[in-house]
Amino acid sequence: MNKYQGIMTITSKKELIKDVYEMILEGNAASYITTPGQFINIKLNDSLQPYLRRPMSICDYDENHIKIIFRVVGTGTKILANKNIGDTLDCLTGLGNGFTETNYKNVVVIGGGLGVPPMYALTKQLIQKNINVNVILGFNDQSSIFYQKEFENLTNTYIATMDGSVGAKGTVIDVLKQLPAFEAYYACGPEKMLEALAINYPDNGYLSYEARMGCGFGACMGCSCKVKSKPYKRICMEGPVLLSSEVIING
Repeated sequence: MNKYQGIMTITSKKELIKDVYEMILEGNAASYITTPGQFINIKLNDSLQPYLRRPMSICDYDENHIKIIFRVVGTGTKILANKNIGDTLDCLTGLGNGFTETNYKNVVVIGGGLGVPPMYALTKQLIQKNINVNVILGFNDQSSIFYQKEFENLTNTYIATMDGSVGAKGTVIDVLKQLPAFEAYYACGPEKMLEALAINYPDNGYLSYEARMGCGFGACMGCSCKVKSKPYKRICMEGPVLLSSEVIING
């Protein structure tokens, strides 16, 4: 992992659905992102900002740009949503270990809610490697759906909503059980979704976890989680992607 701190400029911002924003950042720091599933840690540069940086998953990237999608849930994300095109952000990039194990021929990519964005760049790269990819996106209802068309433009995409307003009624697992056999799956979403996947499909799963992070590079130990292979792993360093076979299911 090659960490880098640099200034990035906001070149695009739009609201996808209520309180969910897509933002594109431009700058040299983008070149330090090497794998889908890595994240960026943003200092908000505002007199009202909380002390800690804000970790954000990365939807897509190239050598000069990083696209993020985030929901306004508190003070920090509200400040970020109020930034304007042309504003600059102090960013730490090249953080975390992403989805590196892709030596398969037939896989499923799964995103739930705000776990959908980091699966976009992964899906593109898997397709570029001539891997057969099916995508499942899970949301609460029709009003919470975003990036459906973007995924459909890439490959076969299935939608699950809890109220059945779009696609299949139920969870991503309800859809997954209906798909043909696959060799591996990649997932990001709420912890309960990831735990359910690990219970039902304990093998060859790659789960991207979200966690509150103090520093973003392993020093504060604030995002540690217990795993089977060792006493703990830090989501910001050894994660955010963990093997389904190593996670410990709570409760």
